[in-house]
Amino acid sequence: MATMAHDGAAAPLLGSSTKAGKPRPNMYAFGCAALASMTTILMGYNLALMSGAQLFIREDLGLTDGEIEVLAGSINVFMLLSILAAGWAADVLGRRRTLVLANAFLMAGALAMSLGGSYAALMAARFITSVGAGFSIVVTSVYNAEISPPAMRGLLSSFLDMFISTGLLLSYVSNYAFAGMPVHLGWRAMYAAGVLPPAFLAAGVLAMPESPRWLAMRGRDADARAVLLRTSDTAAEADLRLEEIKHAVKEAQQVSGDGASVWKELLLRPPASVRRRLVFVVGLHFFQQASGIDSLVLYSPLVFRKAGMSSNDAVLGATIAWGVAKTFFILVASVFSDRLGRRPLLLASTAGVAVSMASLGVTLSVGTTSALTAAASVASVMAFMAAFSIGFGPVAGSYGTEIMPLRLRAQGASLGMAVNRLTCGLVSMTFISLAGWITMPGCFFLYAGVALAACAFVYVRLPETRGRSLEDMDVLFAK
Repeated sequence: MATMAHDGAAAPLLGSSTKAGKPRPNMYAFGCAALASMTTILMGYNLALMSGAQLFIREDLGLTDGEIEVLAGSINVFMLLSILAAGWAADVLGRRRTLVLANAFLMAGALAMSLGGSYAALMAARFITSVGAGFSIVVTSVYNAEISPPAMRGLLSSFLDMFISTGLLLSYVSNYAFAGMPVHLGWRAMYAAGVLPPAFLAAGVLAMPESPRWLAMRGRDADARAVLLRTSDTAAEADLRLEEIKHAVKEAQQVSGDGASVWKELLLRPPASVRRRLVFVVGLHFFQQASGIDSLVLYSPLVFRKAGMSSNDAVLGATIAWGVAKTFFILVASVFSDRLGRRPLLLASTAGVAVSMASLGVTLSVGTTSALTAAASVASVMAFMAAFSIGFGPVAGSYGTEIMPLRLRAQGASLGMAVNRLTCGLVSMTFISLAGWITMPGCFFLYAGVALAACAFVYVRLPETRGRSLEDMDVLFAK
């Protein structure tokens, strides 16, 4: 079932699904990944809506800076529970059913936020939302990696960040659109707009096929082959991919035959190759968030006001501008991830994030504010979003998912995302306090230093995975 690679290691049947010449895009896999990823639009919408809504919630409910800081960032801490449970749920219920469950929680959370009348009620609503957000971000990344042909996996895996960014952009548009309403109604309308879409998305998720790798794990080889036939160029390629998956499932069953849990194997006694992969997964997720993305996603209105903008319309308009830039450059990453590879995009992205964060710090260090400093701060934020979105944003998550072995993939993705959200919560729940301690420019200089460390980490440690099948990763990381 295997051939020998040039270095003597056993190579899987499918090093790549490409034939001679340029591979044909598989529109069925494209549609499945797009449909699964749409759930994360709602996640992005609910996460970032607080950016503009906080301006009105603060006035309506009389909340303090500290309460706003905790309310904005708490969802990332709350998400830890659902993120760690998502791998188990995805393995037991299946990828599709878990995404349907995620949509149900996102609907309930949006409704609870729109009806909340106190700080405690809003915190409870954020917890409900966090369950759906945690399930959606983990399971979508796993599903997209598993449904994708090797030659399209970079593109389809980038859908996760693309659709999250679409949700961010829609939340900023919502902030702007409802800003003119009375204070006690505007922010409620922003959240109420997110109540109905999950119902339609849940119905769409039920129409897509289950992951072929999950089907094979359940012994449903015929169903797995039916899905693979639609996501492969030929029946022969589908059969080869199925053989690789069955082989990986058999190995997973043998490894787990002593009754040890997957979590125990992952955390307490991982083999050397798995340990290396865990370092890469955890490292990428930590650096992605520690470089300060959520300080801008949630607090860009405060940043722009610090730079000299005074009106809510100008501040919210600027957030829409960088939201458009972020979404556009994710499209760039989607196009080039399978052409250039993961490493070049990550190296360019981390270096760009470091430079743009330093530029923002310099701009905010200017003693007097003016239209020029305001414009320079917007330009720096847009440059940051562009740099982040060509690599750090879409590639970090997809890289972490694709390198994990089948038996550990869902739980490995959960662990990486837990680190991601914990770091994100640390950044988002300390930004205002940290800015009061080391100044706001000092925060961005700190984030620039983290990004430089991330660039070094990628350069020294991360191997390229472009064009390899998921089952091929064992060969790559055994070296």
